[in-house]
Amino acid sequence: MDNNIGDRISQIIKTLNIKQVDFAEAIKVNQSYISQLVVGKRIPSDRTISYICNEFDVNEEWLRTGEGSMFIERTKDEELSYLIGKLLSDEEDSFKKRLIAALLKLDESEWATVEKIAEEITKG
Repeated sequence: MDNNIGDRISQIIKTLNIKQVDFAEAIKVNQSYISQLVVGKRIPSDRTISYICNEFDVNEEWLRTGEGSMFIERTKDEELSYLIGKLLSDEEDSFKKRLIAALLKLDESEWATVEKIAEEITKG
């Protein structure tokens, strides 16, 4: 178990294999603030903790105390619901949104075709 929240933030960044600057950008803070958190010069606000947990699926109890799993554990159905919710909350008209909208309009025979294509893609 890590000694402090800064160590745990550092562990998240290492586990996700991202740069501090990218981590900071994702949670809407500057990189120097993340550096200060990691070395223990600052303590994250509740808002920062919330952003970290929401953006990276981090277990808040683990982040605050070191207890439990680093990441939120979800069933497949929970994960699907989470991902769809995240996609729908995106204000941008992205390819992902358009793809999901198109898939929702398919009939059963078209779904069978999509399934065959998906199986071919994942054989890789």
